[in-house]
Amino acid sequence: MGEMIDTTAFVDADGVVVGTGIAGPVPWWSFTKTVLAIAVVRLWELGKLDLDGKIEGKPYTYAQLLRHEAGLPDYGSLREYHKDVKGGAIPWPVHVLHSKLSVDQLRFEPGTDWSYSNVGYHEVAQLIQQASDLPLADALSMLVLSSAGLTTTRLALTPSDLEAVEMGGVADYHPGWVYHGLLVGSIIDAASLLYRLLNESVFGPRLLARMLELRSLPQFRSELHKDPAYGLGLMLTATNPQVHPIGHSGAGPGSQIAVYGQGGQACAVWAPTTSKIVPEAVVFRRLSGVHDEN
Repeated sequence: MGEMIDTTAFVDADGVVVGTGIAGPVPWWSFTKTVLAIAVVRLWELGKLDLDGKIEGKPYTYAQLLRHEAGLPDYGSLREYHKDVKGGAIPWPVHVLHSKLSVDQLRFEPGTDWSYSNVGYHEVAQLIQQASDLPLADALSMLVLSSAGLTTTRLALTPSDLEAVEMGGVADYHPGWVYHGLLVGSIIDAASLLYRLLNESVFGPRLLARMLELRSLPQFRSELHKDPAYGLGLMLTATNPQVHPIGHSGAGPGSQIAVYGQGGQACAVWAPTTSKIVPEAVVFRRLSGVHDEN
């Protein structure tokens, strides 16, 4: 296949899309969380659920779950998980995953702390199916993907769903290891979706306002994220979030992705981990007007 380079999509303030690199589908990894969050907030707008009410049988609300404030653990901490993923094993049944993590034992009282949780977003995916009375793929298509006019994006459920997807050189990966669901699509679709979310042209200002309800995370400050926060399925800046990058990053075996928007523009970068490119850094520079020379 040769040396792979990053692939980039940029949407300017006039909605003009420019794409370079790989044109086909790539894994969206945790940018899928943004799509799941849009779906939940749309269901709230439709009166199908109460974002601020406790989920039936749970001590936390939908909003707390979306904002990683529910106190649930994350399977990313399990060495056995990474070993089996790398070894090409079949994903564990959900009850096995929950048993390994003691999911019923919350790590903190909901709303009092923050901890990134893929397990939490697996519950989000289940709740979307319950509230919409549709399989997850159909619910996401109806609530998000079709509304945004996306043409290449779909939910990958089995290894065969990844046959035409650029996986960064990784073979025999089972998308079921992403328990909340793995969307795959073009990098142009990813940038276009975020652009339409942030300019309120498809989903509207009420939905975006709810998604921007954030928790400040000063404990995670870094050179790139000087004032980090997390909203409903969105990574953003705590102070004046709308004038700083808003979006989500993600990573999995073989590749990384970053999809952010700022100032009426949006940019998405996907890169294989072997390229040494940091998609977040490239996206932030591009949104600030700096063009990288590859």
